[in-house]
Amino acid sequence: MTLKERITDDMKTAMRAGEKDRLATIRLVLAAVKQIEVDERIVLDEARMLAVLEKMVKQRKESIAQFESGGRADLVAKENAELAVIQAYLPAQLSEPELDALIAEAIASTGATTIKDMGKVMGVVKSKAAGRADMGAVGARIKQKLGG
Repeated sequence: MTLKERITDDMKTAMRAGEKDRLATIRLVLAAVKQIEVDERIVLDEARMLAVLEKMVKQRKESIAQFESGGRADLVAKENAELAVIQAYLPAQLSEPELDALIAEAIASTGATTIKDMGKVMGVVKSKAAGRADMGAVGARIKQKLGG
């Protein structure tokens, strides 16, 4: 079963169970996917689906930070609920040691020695850790390991 089929099935289940908040979030996900598919006249593959979900997770995290600084606990709770639903469709996140090992392997395979080689390392890590790690944090770790 593809990710899109799983999300669609979950939408039907949420409808039957009367889970309005979960249903609304799932519909947001499917609307985002449909928008890209219509705009680009393609059918999204698994990698693109993960990219859409990652973007939505990033948006929710940014919104949560903004709402917390603005003292809007009601909106923080809503965004956290949406975040939990969206993250359920992403693969399990890499642990710290797994991520460090992946970065070390990428540095070794590319022969990176300075911060100028960060793009090469980032490309290798991004292809292997797609959807399983926050790329912003990964970039910071790579920079640290390359002495940046």
